[in-house]
Amino acid sequence: MTKTKDKKLKYLILGILLDLVGMSSLLLPGLGDMLDVVWAPFAGWLMTRMYKGKAGKAAGVITFVEELVPGLDVIPTFTIMWLYTYVLSSKKVGKIIDV
Repeated sequence: MTKTKDKKLKYLILGILLDLVGMSSLLLPGLGDMLDVVWAPFAGWLMTRMYKGKAGKAAGVITFVEELVPGLDVIPTFTIMWLYTYVLSSKKVGKIIDV
């Protein structure tokens, strides 16, 4: 595998694991909401470390809010950001170059 493919796979696996950590608070009614108060800022910060630039900052804010608001933990924000970065954005760039 190339270095780029290794990074993509690493970020996908890490993103899925971090989404599972965020969703795990649903398994602990009552206590899970308190854990989200600690997890939300950390998850937002992690998102900005994984994805640079404006997109990473925006995703960090979205992740923070998603983890903080009860009931939204089911949204896999890390995986969605991976899809945006490595699937959707690369298709846009490819279309611009092909034209």
